[in-house]
Amino acid sequence: MAFVDTVKLPDGTPMPRFGMGTWFLGESAATHDEELAALRAGLDAGVTLIDTAEMYGSGAAERLVGEAIRGYDRESLFLVSKVYPHNAGDPEIFESVEASLERLGTDYLDLYLLHWRGAVPLAETVECMEQLVGDGLIRHWGVSYFDVDDLEELFAVPDGERCAVNQDLYHLGSRGVEYAVLPWMRSVGMPLMAYCPLAQAGDLRRGLTNDPAVVEVARRHAATPLQILLAFVLRDPMAIAIPRSGKPEHVLENVRACEIELSDDDLALLSRSFPAPGYPTPLDIV
Repeated sequence: MAFVDTVKLPDGTPMPRFGMGTWFLGESAATHDEELAALRAGLDAGVTLIDTAEMYGSGAAERLVGEAIRGYDRESLFLVSKVYPHNAGDPEIFESVEASLERLGTDYLDLYLLHWRGAVPLAETVECMEQLVGDGLIRHWGVSYFDVDDLEELFAVPDGERCAVNQDLYHLGSRGVEYAVLPWMRSVGMPLMAYCPLAQAGDLRRGLTNDPAVVEVARRHAATPLQILLAFVLRDPMAIAIPRSGKPEHVLENVRACEIELSDDDLALLSRSFPAPGYPTPLDIV
């Protein structure tokens, strides 16, 4: 399979720009085997980035990932998990990361994210994250659901500029981050992790997959509309896409989307139906 390239984190570390999300995975015994097969299908196809969180199924997704990666070379993988906001201070964060590591069956995370802002001061969270790096339990840390004002506040605290990534919702039908968030992040060399790049979660799709522009671009590339949505996010060299699927065939369809290069004409057509905002737009969330 052909893959998009890596992106460099602010410290120069390469990170894959395509991975597998795990939201809602691991929560049902009836779908366990198929979801396990889906993750392993991605691993066997060369996908090395997996995103999960302690929140997902109260640790069930992390346990599923731990089962899926068993027998694969850990050093070749890039594992991401997230800490609940109420666990993002001292001492809770240290207990949370140890629990995540145990569920994943590994002794370190490549990236650990604050899942969203809570009552714990950012300065305390950053200090704890830096201690986890120093202890070798995580290699990098980042944030999620941060807008520009949140990022500016983060960078104003000691070591806040060591934030490696920000994870926000981003897809063709939700382009608000393009107005201010992405330009700000580019200015400091911070990649965006795009969650729900396929506009998962019910009404988020808003007719995306049957929109005439999306259907036409899919026809041009002999692709599916969902593959075009994924290719749209991946067109940005600072974006990391983590689509979630519990079916092996869908994971492999997502992998094939990495081969699609949208032309200027394609992007112009898509933008006529789903234009980038020309004004500040609040972050979309799920």
